[in-house]
Amino acid sequence: MLIVCPHMQLGVDTVPVLIGPVSYLLLSKPAKGVERTFSLLSLLPKIIPIYKEVISELKAAGASWIQFDEPTLVLDLDSQQLQAFTAAYADLESTLSGLNVLIETYFADLTPEAYKTLIGLKGVTAYGLDLVRGTQTTDLVKKDFPKGKYLFAGVVDGRNIWANDLASSLSTLQALEAVVGKDKLVVSTSCSLLHTAVDLVNETKLDDEIKSWLAFAAQKVVEVNALAKALAGQKDEAFFSSNAAAQASRKSSPRVTNAAVQKAADALKGSDHRRATNVSARLDAQQKKLNLPILPTTTIGSFPQTVELRRVRREFKANKISEDDYVKAIKEEIKKVVNLQEELDIDVLVHGEPERNDMVEYFGEQLSGFAFTVNGWVQSYGSRCVKPPIIYGDVSRPKAMTVFWSSTAQSMTKRPMKGMLTGPVTILNWSFVRNDQPRFETCYQIALAIKDEVEDLEKAGINVIQIDEAALREGLPLRKSEHAFYLKWAVHSFRITNCGVKDTTQIHTHMCYSNFNDIIHSIIDMDADVITIENSRSDEKLLSVFREGVKYGAGIGPGVYDIHSPRIPSTEEIADRINKMLAVLETNILWVNPDCGLKTRKYEEVKPALNNMVAAAKQLRTKLASAK
Repeated sequence: MLIVCPHMQLGVDTVPVLIGPVSYLLLSKPAKGVERTFSLLSLLPKIIPIYKEVISELKAAGASWIQFDEPTLVLDLDSQQLQAFTAAYADLESTLSGLNVLIETYFADLTPEAYKTLIGLKGVTAYGLDLVRGTQTTDLVKKDFPKGKYLFAGVVDGRNIWANDLASSLSTLQALEAVVGKDKLVVSTSCSLLHTAVDLVNETKLDDEIKSWLAFAAQKVVEVNALAKALAGQKDEAFFSSNAAAQASRKSSPRVTNAAVQKAADALKGSDHRRATNVSARLDAQQKKLNLPILPTTTIGSFPQTVELRRVRREFKANKISEDDYVKAIKEEIKKVVNLQEELDIDVLVHGEPERNDMVEYFGEQLSGFAFTVNGWVQSYGSRCVKPPIIYGDVSRPKAMTVFWSSTAQSMTKRPMKGMLTGPVTILNWSFVRNDQPRFETCYQIALAIKDEVEDLEKAGINVIQIDEAALREGLPLRKSEHAFYLKWAVHSFRITNCGVKDTTQIHTHMCYSNFNDIIHSIIDMDADVITIENSRSDEKLLSVFREGVKYGAGIGPGVYDIHSPRIPSTEEIADRINKMLAVLETNILWVNPDCGLKTRKYEEVKPALNNMVAAAKQLRTKLASAK
């Protein structure tokens, strides 16, 4: 292995960053077929020699500092896991000799045991701590910090887009300087800047007041430098006073606060907002109205977004086509999607969401309290990037958002048409959220806005309404002690959205790509009538929870095929999947649907896959009827 560092060749003093050996193992998964009891940490002696080789080559290439990211130090670790850190760095100590070594942690507080382990690691020169999300870590530093070591103090938030409160950060840094020593305190971001947009300079359409409240990655680097200079006695008074003025404007701006919204959200705290009737009685009432077959078929919401469709939306946004032409084009697309589903003989239809760019941005654009960037892209996964909305103020819904399109689609068919909404928790977790009030308060405000939309859809004659909560699991805090509180307000927020509908209105939710087994009781507590949930992509792990005896009485549609693959599943393969589901779930609650929305697929993949899905459901209906 030959390492050539171009930054060093250019004369730039750079810090190579590696995932630390223990986090590398703790964040890995055992390969398929490996026993669940297999200890990942048993591989530590096998990977340490590789780390030694890489470190030696980085040394030879001229590195003077190396950073190891060990984010798993903030998790709930047992003594054996903590001991692995001690053992790993003791083994690396001689190889690290002559280098400055930074161990970086982020996203939460360290426990006192983890902090003690961290500051005791051999061969380590510096410790990086997240002092934004790790609010109690500062106290650990003040109680005990090893003499002669560096503290990389993460006071500038790397995970959000708000301007730093420089006066407050400087005060924190001055208190830490007294403990650590003037020459041993390094000003830093709380984590890497991967999670924030690149540069505010690129945002020419944001209004000046909101822009003054923000800092993207480039601005955060300027903040770090300004704080470091202020600490060294070279405070830029003009920069600090402009920052203080922006902080004050954000606190007092009338566009941030809506008294009516705050009052409505405060009033939520006295109730848990459950529907009056239990789910089995509701399902009976809904079946009388909807008259669905057993193993009803549906899709998750979106249909393929073609090049032509994207062009229409883009041209409408740029005022190149009239609103009439835009509406006509979208109606034609909806009609095409409705006709296709009827041809395929799907039972509960969707309108295909041709008018939507993104499942969060689409709603945020129609809610007050949201701002949008033009170039605020951040990496989501792999090469996929998203442009999260910015929630800067109290959230409300000025007018109906989806009723026109859902009603239009329902008028094209006699079959039930699902109203399609994104749930409050997902809107929250996929946005840059205001940091001047607790997240749950913002979530309750969004829930009330979605509740208004749900009730308007019901009034417009939409009898099946899906409220997607794709990101519910994603927001789960890293520490188990914080899980119960998060799940309580997240699940409550979902229930708020639909607690006012009639028994005959069927509420669906959808969740995708996560490990749901450890939160299955919270999912049940959401009290949806039907949940469609990813299952195929994760090798049907979801079904294991029902095999282990969890009782589920609502409708459920574990996905029968993976939509992230272009591969078209056969009728037999889908029937086999449904049979596995029938082994652990009651026939009368099972739905048949893909894992997720079809937006990223092509029609030549979607048509045969859905055709096979419907054929498999019909085949099993016949089989079940003859068995009776």
